[in-house]
Amino acid sequence: MTPVPYHRNLVDGQWVDGERRPNVNPARPGEVVSEYAHAGRETVRAAIEAARSAQPGWANRPVGDRMEILDHIGAAILRRTEELAVLLSREEGKLLSEARGEVTRAGQTFRYYAHQLLQPQGEVYSSTRQGVHAEVRRRPLGVVGVITPWNYPLAIPAWKIAPALAYGNAVVLKPAELVTASAGELARIIAGSGLPPGVFNLVMGAGGVVGEELLTSTGIDGISFTGSTRTGTHVAQQCLAHGNKRFQLEMGGKNPLVVLDDADLEVAVRCALDGSFFSSGQRCTASSRLIVQAGIHDRFVEALAAAADALRVGDPLDPLSEVGPVVSPEQLAQNLDYVRIGLDEGATVVAGGAHRPDEGQFMRPTLFADARNDMRLAREEIFGPVSCVIRVDDLEESIGVANDTRYGLSAGIVTTSLSAAERFKRDARAGIVTVNLPTAGTELHLPFGGSGASNHGPREQGTYARDFYCVPVTCYTGW
Repeated sequence: MTPVPYHRNLVDGQWVDGERRPNVNPARPGEVVSEYAHAGRETVRAAIEAARSAQPGWANRPVGDRMEILDHIGAAILRRTEELAVLLSREEGKLLSEARGEVTRAGQTFRYYAHQLLQPQGEVYSSTRQGVHAEVRRRPLGVVGVITPWNYPLAIPAWKIAPALAYGNAVVLKPAELVTASAGELARIIAGSGLPPGVFNLVMGAGGVVGEELLTSTGIDGISFTGSTRTGTHVAQQCLAHGNKRFQLEMGGKNPLVVLDDADLEVAVRCALDGSFFSSGQRCTASSRLIVQAGIHDRFVEALAAAADALRVGDPLDPLSEVGPVVSPEQLAQNLDYVRIGLDEGATVVAGGAHRPDEGQFMRPTLFADARNDMRLAREEIFGPVSCVIRVDDLEESIGVANDTRYGLSAGIVTTSLSAAERFKRDARAGIVTVNLPTAGTELHLPFGGSGASNHGPREQGTYARDFYCVPVTCYTGW
């Protein structure tokens, strides 16, 4: 029998052991994908110390060196696309086709930030004082703790680590425990890129130990976090209480997709099917509230229910599968709890409603009709393949219902009316707005983030990432 891979923590360029923990396949829970070294507080403290020692030298490295190293990391990821995609698919449950796209996105992200280093990094201003030169320079934030979720185990670490390194910071990465194999392989690629020891460190383990050590350490200058709103609130409180650290939070969503009477029904169903159920609904940008105008409502519900029921749920490595498993037994139990909650609240299941009676954590895409926006089903993030339809009378009501949420990440509309589309783009309270497209799906060179309970701090991705990982310094020079 071939031994399973074992991923160790990376501290100051050295691979560090810990208590061995298994990482299992959600499609086949009896299959161990890999094992990882569970870190304790001392390992985390050593990683932070290493990052503090290494960061100044890295920040002072010539831009050409940093560019070459980041480009090397991106190219190495892309060379291993198929291998990494299969690994990601096995440990997280994402369809192999989706996993390939994620690996490609991660590699391209490192290459994008490599080349961003050749762009202007400051500004020159006219001073109001005679004989004074004014400019704004940017210096690195310092040592950044990066805490990432399980749903995008390569893409999200990449879009945090790449700009952090590009702009001269050192990084301590704490990935979700469910996806340590992807994190471990990413660490191996980074360690082999020529990056100086200590500039990037990997610590894997429990949030209550590893995460808390990052949040409370005075050696960390900032935290970039993606995860639940509840945990994000805790991150913010700890950062403020321990050194007033800078923090960037990307959290939950309860994203609306509005469908107007004039919508192309085929487009509307395609957008809702993708946004609600692909990636098993495990996307913060998923369409979990479908707000549908009365004139098209019944036809839309019937067509979407049929399309959802037709989706093939199965092993993510099977090319015929269209929906894979949810990530863990706990997530499956939470999803099924919300199905019961929706029924108790008076909503009607028109597709799915139960998990498949298989070995793995499989669940049929589930669609509720007869929902109201005041139901828990429509208020709380489920993070599974569950969506609900809310009937409205007109555009005005649809915008009001769409904005009636504590979240504000993504919002979409399906319409053939240019004026309705422009009105929605203007009035939807979300950081990402789509027209005739799914609410899920972003690009690496454009800002990502929301408002309300979905986000705090500067946007991620594109040139906007610089606002978190750099500190502006205003410089005056007298002649």
